[in-house]
Amino acid sequence: MGNERYWIGVASRDHVMKAIQGGFAQLCHGKEAPLKKMNKGDWIIYYSPKVHFKESTPHQKFTALGKVVDNNIFQFKMGNDFKPFRRKISFIHCTETPIRPLIPKLSFIKDEQRWGYSFRFGHFEINEKDFKLIAKKMVDA
Repeated sequence: MGNERYWIGVASRDHVMKAIQGGFAQLCHGKEAPLKKMNKGDWIIYYSPKVHFKESTPHQKFTALGKVVDNNIFQFKMGNDFKPFRRKISFIHCTETPIRPLIPKLSFIKDEQRWGYSFRFGHFEINEKDFKLIAKKMVDA
């Protein structure tokens, strides 16, 4: 591992599945700023607190793992004047992994009783150790 950085993106499972199918990352409802923080070679793990965007069924799993392909950020026209920003991601095959067994081991979770607090902004950087812990569970499952 070199200068790459490691990120968590937060999105419902249905949105993550569309991202995997399309080979892209879209964060914080299509905002450009979080994507600008990432660089070619960085890694992203998606966490899905719920199954569907417009429903409340909990999921609470890490749902995707991928690498940033290039340094290009682009807009994608979805209709109704909604043009979210995206980045190309090369997703790797992995298994969705529940967060609960990992909570005591993740350094970015400061309070196990309020573990969801870490995910409230929709995108954040994690350290290499946390990344490797989550990625290993997802790939080895």
